[in-house]
Formats: sequence, structure tokens, C-alpha cells
Amino acid sequence: MKRIVLLLSIFCAVQTIISQSHSHSGKLALTYPDIDGFLTLKTDLHQHTVFSDGNVWPTIRVQEALRENLDAISLTEHLEYQPHIDDIPHPDRNRSYHLALEEAREHGLLIIHGSEITRSEPVGHSNAVFITDANKLMANDPAVPFEEAKKQNAFVFWNHPAWYAQSPTGNPILSEFQEERIKNGELHGIEVINTFDYAEESLALALKYNLTIMGTSDIHGLIDWDYIENGMHRPITLVFAKERSMESMREALFAGRTVAVYNSLLVGKAEYLVPLIKASIMIKEVTYIPETQILQLSLENISSSDLMFENQMPYTLYSKPPVFEIPAGAVVTLQIKTLEKKESISLDLKALGAYTAPKEQPVIRWEIMAE
Repeated sequence: MKRIVLLLSIFCAVQTIISQSHSHSGKLALTYPDIDGFLTLKTDLHQHTVFSDGNVWPTIRVQEALRENLDAISLTEHLEYQPHIDDIPHPDRNRSYHLALEEAREHGLLIIHGSEITRSEPVGHSNAVFITDANKLMANDPAVPFEEAKKQNAFVFWNHPAWYAQSPTGNPILSEFQEERIKNGELHGIEVINTFDYAEESLALALKYNLTIMGTSDIHGLIDWDYIENGMHRPITLVFAKERSMESMREALFAGRTVAVYNSLLVGKAEYLVPLIKASIMIKEVTYIPETQILQLSLENISSSDLMFENQMPYTLYSKPPVFEIPAGAVVTLQIKTLEKKESISLDLKALGAYTAPKEQPVIRWEIMAE
């Protein structure tokens, strides 16, 4: 009898472990606030599996995304580069997408159908997402995949434009081929953050050619090993959509409503980046310290990015330097020397980890009332 009880206990313990391992809960779940008029969708639209040159099965990518609380992902397998083809033959280049779609079916994660067009310079690498059939993008003529992607109403963005393997200076070079794709409405976005690299020059191209600003992990191994075990999150693109749906997300990408995020680095157009940072800080307990002219308030960072600020007010700070950090999820007390009691002030802080253009950081303004 004791042996039966022991076996049952072991069985229950194993089942518990299996259940927990597939619970998709994660300690480092990403969270960012919505902005006025839009939902903030957390996305990673550049990832690989064993169906091109990655090292994991598509289901792992889904499970990683669920652990980090992402809203949408795309498995953008190389069309032309297939190093595992002898071990995992797949004449249907849509196979990775279908496996991920099945894994995500009951979890609400949006799986965006995508592929990577993989060519040497001057064509370079580009991701086509929201495609309907990856097989039709395969062709010898490098222009054909872009033409076909346009027929499929795909959103196409230029991958790692500053990659030194294709651009030895580490700076992106926009080729005549790519300029032609932009003119033809066949290239719509550009990665300003890829893996661990942020390229100011790519941001400059995004602004010059009105390309959607993107940030992606381009993950080949495990997210845990490359990022989380090193105390970091993967790069992502925040997409500001009207609703949580494929069509709304596609519309937002074509409209350029994005911010690229990599831990404490945020890059985007001011019209989206400023309200995102403003919404990320909750201001509480605004009151003067008794018998002083020092206004005290609490700033709570409700985002997953550590935010660094520099004081831009005409007032100085008490017991804190002009440059200070509000860690993700933390509350920081700010004491402002207003010299005389005021009913309201403008809290003006430059966001030092945020960029609206190369070397340009926005000043965020909160109008606050003293209690």
C-alpha cells in the first residue's frame, strides 16, 4: 500500500512539473501602457527556427513569446538560405508558420505569416510579413519576391541595414535597388534595432524616406540564453493599433505607428514616443513638505523599461541630482525647490534613453497640481 501511495505521489509531482513547464508564465513579462486612441501591441517580427538557420522548433518560439507577454510574433524563415534542409526537408516554405499557428491557437498570441528575402548586397535582407504564401516569393530575379509580396498585401521592412557582414563600415547603404522598392511601394520599414545593435544611421534613413521604425530580436538560439539570463529583454516593436487584430496591426505598421524598444532604449517618432513615455509614468502624492517650499511627488514607472531623465525645469531638485533613473516597476520620490508655494507647475524632464532622431531626445511635460 505504501508503495502505491509513493508511486501516486511521484506521478502527481511529475504531472505538476509538466503542467508548470507548459504554463507559459514568466517572471520577466513585458508590459507597456496604451496611449490615447491606441492599444500598445508588443511584437517581435524577425525570428528563426530550424526551418531555416535557427536552432529551435517553432513551438518554442511561441512559448517564449507567451512567457514574455508578447502580443504578436512572426517566424521569418530565410527563403533562400536553408542550412538544415538535409535534416528537415520541407518543400512547403509555409510549414514553420503552420506549426506556430497551431501551438498558439488556444493562447491568443497573434502569429503573423512572414518570410525573409535573403540576398547579398545591393538587395540585402528584407522581411515580408502578412504574406499569404511564402512559396510564391521564391524566384531567381531579386525583384520578384518584392513584387509578389506587394500582391499579397505584405508589409516589407529592411533587415539589419548596418550589418557589417554586408556593410563593412557598420553603416547602412541604401542601394538603387532599395530606393526603387520604396518608390514602387514594395519596401515600407527599416530595422533601427536588430539583436544588440542600434544604428542612428538607420533611424536617419527611416525619417528621410518615411519608413516605419522597427526593432527585432532576429533570434536564432534561445531567448533565455541570449537575453533573459543576461538580465535583458529582447528588442521589440511596439505597434500602436486601433484594436488587437491582424488587420489593425497591419494598418498601424503601414501608417508608421511604432516605437522600437530594447530595454532602456526607446526609438520612434515624437508623436508616438512622447505619449508612450508620458503614459509610462504615474504621478502620485503631490504635496508640499510641511513648513517648506519644497514640492514632493512620487513617480511610478509602470513600463518594462528603466527610464532615465534629466531635469529641464527652471527649478532645481532637493536630495537628487538633475539626472536620475526610475527603474521599471519602481517608485521614485522627487523633491522640487519651487522657492514659493505654487498651485501647479510643469514637470519637464528630458528622456535620456529615448530618441526621436539621431542624437535628439524628447522633453516630456506633465502639468501637475499641488494638493
